[in-house]
Parts: sequence; C-alpha cells; structure tokens
Amino acid sequence: MSSTEVDEYLAEVDEPGRSTLEALRAVLLGLLPDAEEGIAYGAPAYRVDGKVVAGFSASAQHLSYLPHSGDVLAGLGDAVAGHATSKGALRFPPDEPLPEALVAQLVAARQAELR
Repeated sequence: MSSTEVDEYLAEVDEPGRSTLEALRAVLLGLLPDAEEGIAYGAPAYRVDGKVVAGFSASAQHLSYLPHSGDVLAGLGDAVAGHATSKGALRFPPDEPLPEALVAQLVAARQAELR
C-alpha cells in the first residue's frame, strides 16, 4: 500500500470533491497516525495492523465514507441519520465535508469491532 496511490486517486477527483476528500484524508490520518494508507477495492483505505479501518470514494454524484464493515453504520443510528447510507457506505455531497466528530465516531466504532 502506498500514499502515492491515494494522491493519484485524488488527482482524478473533480472539485469540490477533491478538497472535501483531502480534508477527510487529513482527519483520518490524524485519528489513525499508525495507519498504512493505500488502495483497497479500488478506493483509498487506511489499514491498522493489517485490517482496513476506514476508506472513502468518489462518484459523479456524491462522496462516500467506507467503514469496511456491514455493521458500523447500523450501529451508529442517530449519528448517521442525516446522511444517505447503505450497509457499507455513508454518502455525502461533494461540497459538504463530514464533521470531524462523526468521522471519529465511525473510526472508533470500526476499531471496537476489530478488537
């Protein structure tokens, strides 16, 4: 895995999505200082001790936070209620960064699941 791969991924994302994902990247790196940054399943991902803890992706209509778990989003209930979700993704507009507190909750929930 390589942060260069994430740089290349982000270079292909149009604004304002690129800036929004760069901000999310900075938050994730702050929350996961020991994470290995790279690509998993075609999207940026952050591994700790060999397990993917978080990731994100961009599409034409929205951005997604990827918890790499089918249970994390369902377990956060009201915390994610204002966002469109599926079992494995929390979608948000390209021009609306996720609140840092929400990202911290998402990361903490995934880390607890991995323990």
